[in-house]
Amino acid sequence: MQVHLIDGTYELFRAWFGSPGARDARGREVGATRGLLSSLHALLRDEGVTHVACAFDHVIESFRNQLFAGYKTGEGIEPDLLAQFELAERAATALGVVVWPMAELEADDALASAAHALAADPRVERVVICSPDKDLAQCVLGERVVCFDRARKRMLDEAGVRERFGVPPSAIPDFLGLVGDDADGIPGIPRWGARSTATVLAHYGSIERIPDDSARWEVTVRGAASLARELSSRRDEAMLYKTLATLRRDAKLFEQVEALAWHGADRGLTEALCSEIGERSLPARVVRWRN
Repeated sequence: MQVHLIDGTYELFRAWFGSPGARDARGREVGATRGLLSSLHALLRDEGVTHVACAFDHVIESFRNQLFAGYKTGEGIEPDLLAQFELAERAATALGVVVWPMAELEADDALASAAHALAADPRVERVVICSPDKDLAQCVLGERVVCFDRARKRMLDEAGVRERFGVPPSAIPDFLGLVGDDADGIPGIPRWGARSTATVLAHYGSIERIPDDSARWEVTVRGAASLARELSSRRDEAMLYKTLATLRRDAKLFEQVEALAWHGADRGLTEALCSEIGERSLPARVVRWRN
């Protein structure tokens, strides 16, 4: 079997930017929720999707905000989008998808934890993480755990991670710790660009193993002396950023893969939600009802 793990927060943002705005009878903006419903249902129509779960950032802040003040927060998110987070969780639940609303941990931590657990189950042939987020590339394992960008129809296996980033999945947290990740508020280390970082990490494998003195480097990189000085003076920062970029894999989300089986949409919940947000066409298009 295949298990599909969906980044619900990303899907909601994608729907916000890609779907037309709409107001329900109460005047609430619900366009992104309608778009999310349609997008998730399109995935569920695929016969290969038999086991599925969706993780959401129930709140934007997580334990990482306690480690670093500059880490991403809900500040700057459009109120009309932020108000749809709860509706989005209800939409996925109505469609019969297992939902993981994350608070202390992030949605990405849930996806990483689930992928790690499922990869150890011999009954699972492949885990498909439906998200283009760079930090999730650290979860990729050969062709057994892959990332799938639904918008671009692009699958990323381990060879693809190496081709895109120049490092193996295990070094993605180190890569993001040095280069930075604007989406998560991780600034990275000055002068460390993607190319130089990939070259150094391809040889040393982790930040911890990179010597402070460039004279000891066993790899040739343009501006090595400057890179080494920056890393030497900011090594504690680099290690903090790596920690921020490292996804947790210890969240206990389910006992057995059978709990993630998709049996169809819940008719009552779906029809009630669609009536509430003015989505008239979807109930007639639902491919399977569980009740």
